[in-house]
Amino acid sequence: MLGLMATDDHIWRVPPANLLLGSDDDVHVWRACLDVIESRLRSLSQIISKDELRKANRFHFKRDRERFIVRRGLLRTILGRYLDVEPNRLHFCYNPFGKPTLDTSGKEKISFNLSHSHGLALFAIARVREIGVDLERIRPGLSDDNIAERFFSHPEIALLKTLSGNIRRQTFFNYWSRKEAYIKAKGEGLAIPLACFDVSMAPGNPVVLLNPEGVPESSRQWFLRDLIVGSNYAAAIAAEGNGWRLSCWQWPEHQSESCA
Repeated sequence: MLGLMATDDHIWRVPPANLLLGSDDDVHVWRACLDVIESRLRSLSQIISKDELRKANRFHFKRDRERFIVRRGLLRTILGRYLDVEPNRLHFCYNPFGKPTLDTSGKEKISFNLSHSHGLALFAIARVREIGVDLERIRPGLSDDNIAERFFSHPEIALLKTLSGNIRRQTFFNYWSRKEAYIKAKGEGLAIPLACFDVSMAPGNPVVLLNPEGVPESSRQWFLRDLIVGSNYAAAIAAEGNGWRLSCWQWPEHQSESCA
């Protein structure tokens, strides 16, 4: 089973200057706008690696290049804050499915994940547990039956067919973000088919049942939470184990109503 817990009580707060992961049970999520002023963009471009700059330059549109630089620069800045390391000295490595990790070279282990959509980004941080986060802009026309039948489980499809309008659209993207958060936490990409597990939640029932076919037994160790990031978005975080505490932080220099 996956546990699924609602988060309608959390607030995105400006963090204290001395913020750290207080214990192994702490899970932090940062929300940041990717559209920044020119001076901030230049500053962030100076702390990312040459390889990251090359990747940024592959984007055709200027806005996409700039948002990539901001994403990577903020990721380095946030991780450097937790590890007390200069952001430009961080080194990333990747598993066979492309999930990034940090080469901490003897420092404490830290897990992280990021997601972005339409100028908004989420960065998830934890100490001893694997985590995944996903952010989706709710877009009309995407939540149709053909897509649901390809990627959703039978119970999820059945529930969607009972809904209509905005409720159906929101539910579709809730499912999608929960599924993506889980497979990102597992770090195995689409080697875990989205249709082989169920993230639907009946009213009053916080437990999500998984279809055991194709889902490893270790899936019982994962818990999901929805994140409320702003209008027209769906988001979720998946973290290994239970009993973890979620804190939600707003990157102060980038708080902007236009992003949410």
